[in-house]
Amino acid sequence: MKKILVINIFLIFFSSLAFASLKNNIVQNLENIENLSFNFEQNINGKIETGNCIIQYPKKIYCKYDLKNEKTLVSNGRSLVIKSKNSYYHYPLKKTPLNLILDKNFILNKIKTSKIKVIDDKYAIFKFEENENKINIFFDIKDYQIIGWQTEDLYQNLSITYLSSIMINQKIKKNIFIVPMQN
Repeated sequence: MKKILVINIFLIFFSSLAFASLKNNIVQNLENIENLSFNFEQNINGKIETGNCIIQYPKKIYCKYDLKNEKTLVSNGRSLVIKSKNSYYHYPLKKTPLNLILDKNFILNKIKTSKIKVIDDKYAIFKFEENENKINIFFDIKDYQIIGWQTEDLYQNLSITYLSSIMINQKIKKNIFIVPMQN
């Protein structure tokens, strides 16, 4: 009986050390990222859209969707615009979950203070709530890269975004983050 107890304590101790190391590696990797370019697949309440995005920390994003309606999403750090051929939506960024996801310092602080959950020895997930938004951020445990996020807003809209073909700290044009005007 004592052997089993000692083995369990030993396993708990070393697994918590492994989780702490994983957290530190994720934090260190994220701290070195100024921008990300990636392809995405986004599922919002069952509707799937794809495209590519560029994130420039802090709080800037440009996404071009693979749709016939020429949809783009742009944030300049203060405003968020979703524009297509037939529609134009303008939001204060701070009223959206992207305000938190695009804030690298916020994410770093949350990772440092949140529990880590590892799924299938492949993915690390951090869960937190802020300003009535529920957010899960996913990382690959092999290269410590962010690979997606899931949000639930105050209207209980579930949005899951998966990242692929990720490139880090690429040279990007700064003018892509200019919020488009309504036609």
